[in-house]
Amino acid sequence: MIQTPYYIVYEDRLRRNLSLIKKVSEDADVKIIMAFKANALWKTFPLISEYVDASTASSLNEMKLSLDCLGNEVHAYCPVYTDATFPQFLEGSSHITFNSLSQFQRFYPLVKTHNDANPDKRVSVGLRVNPHCSVIETDIYNPCVPGSRFGVNADALPDILPEGFEGFHFHALCESSSYDLEKVLDALKSQFGKWLPQLKWLNMGGGHLMTRKDYDTDHLVSLLRSLHEEYPNLKLIMEPGSAFTWQTGDLVTEVLDVVEDSGIKTGIIDASFACHMPDCLEMPYRPAIAEAADDDAADAESYRLGGNSCLSGDYVGYWKFEEPLKAGQRLTLLDMNHYTTVKTNMFNGIQHPSIWFQPINGDPVLLREFTYEDYKSRMD
Repeated sequence: MIQTPYYIVYEDRLRRNLSLIKKVSEDADVKIIMAFKANALWKTFPLISEYVDASTASSLNEMKLSLDCLGNEVHAYCPVYTDATFPQFLEGSSHITFNSLSQFQRFYPLVKTHNDANPDKRVSVGLRVNPHCSVIETDIYNPCVPGSRFGVNADALPDILPEGFEGFHFHALCESSSYDLEKVLDALKSQFGKWLPQLKWLNMGGGHLMTRKDYDTDHLVSLLRSLHEEYPNLKLIMEPGSAFTWQTGDLVTEVLDVVEDSGIKTGIIDASFACHMPDCLEMPYRPAIAEAADDDAADAESYRLGGNSCLSGDYVGYWKFEEPLKAGQRLTLLDMNHYTTVKTNMFNGIQHPSIWFQPINGDPVLLREFTYEDYKSRMD
């Protein structure tokens, strides 16, 4: 039996998602690339590269990881580039999107010089635009909130785009539907439509949760085909994050103790929400637990789960269980692959869960185990 806590990723679930993504890509004639901000588990990239070989990167480390482990087509976007980082992005990226006109003016001369000297390795330049169409309820994940630092407004653009721009990029979704995308596209065309015929590509960012069970992929394909008909000059690009690894992995943990205060029962586990599942606190949301009862189970007992760090707010609740929680009981927190391992930290020196891969055939394979040296070396 594997020692808890541990993440486990399932090959069959991952291939299911990747097959659907590839089908949408082919049916809608859209380039779908993987966002590392949701998944950087590079030991699964050989499998992913069977379906997708391009990525989006928002840091040099993400760009380098793609070049090392996934593919050489890297679509870079950063809120800001620096004199130190930009030349490296220029050497390693196929596309570079600027967040502002001032950043474009500062760095485009370097792009032009590079492209003139390297016609076989030219970099395509884009601009992030803000359609100000908000379909996300949680502000921390909403790029279109008033005062957003992301993208350029339509009233800031001249009628003829500056020399060098070949694409627009927008990102306005988060685990959203194709109908949400339709609303954003309507807003985009209303505000930025006069520039679209001047471009070669349109990157629709992430947040397209096409692998969710209730997602209408037929509507997505129809929507994108219509967009092709309206703007045949545009190559369409999408960079979903969650969709690739949605419901492909779990976090298995063990109850170490059960405490009670003010009538509230808390099962303390050997994992931590703050360290190992920070999205649960940021969103916030309550993950499903395989062993829990239905929320409306009349005779079940309610418990919070508390992490094993010293942070007072390291807990989430409530869940119901048919039997009282006991020390030694294992719990499986579901859908803990996307936006999970990429966000973990070692606050309090809490031991990091190991990471396992369950192939379609055979026993689980250990991908990574963490030790004291991982904690210590962070401050070397």
